[in-house]
Amino acid sequence: MSADSRLHVAAPGDREIVLSRTFDAPAGLLFDTLTQPELLTRWYGARGWNLVACTIDLRVGGHYRFVSRGPDDAELAQSGTYREVERPSRLVYTEVFDDQSYPGETLIEHQLTERADATTLTSTLHYPSPEAREIVLRYPMTRGVGQAYDRLDAILTELARAQEKQP
Repeated sequence: MSADSRLHVAAPGDREIVLSRTFDAPAGLLFDTLTQPELLTRWYGARGWNLVACTIDLRVGGHYRFVSRGPDDAELAQSGTYREVERPSRLVYTEVFDDQSYPGETLIEHQLTERADATTLTSTLHYPSPEAREIVLRYPMTRGVGQAYDRLDAILTELARAQEKQP
């Protein structure tokens, strides 16, 4: 469990990490913030990191590439291929970083479950080996994801308010 009680983190089995948080937004809007470059660039990354390049071909077999810039102009780039795209409930894709600290690619599954105008985002990260997962667990991932999700929550609130004002 993370220090941020809104983000729940578990490490079941020997190759998975499961992240879960509920947002006060409909599933379709949350799905859009995960898949539209103009929205992703507004929230993706921990505090001090910003997505400076974001290309997405949102279809099964389509590719994406993200480049983030952080403190001291450090850059972090990741890319992958979409395996499942089921708006607004499911998104599955691979992920590999340019400067990855473990071999192989990660499979990421996002499940969006909407109940009463709130949506729970459950992300299961499947690592290629137990060793890869252990390396990732040593990173400040929980803090970084928590900070990114706080930024995402603010964007969702802003977008929901803008939708309410539309006739």
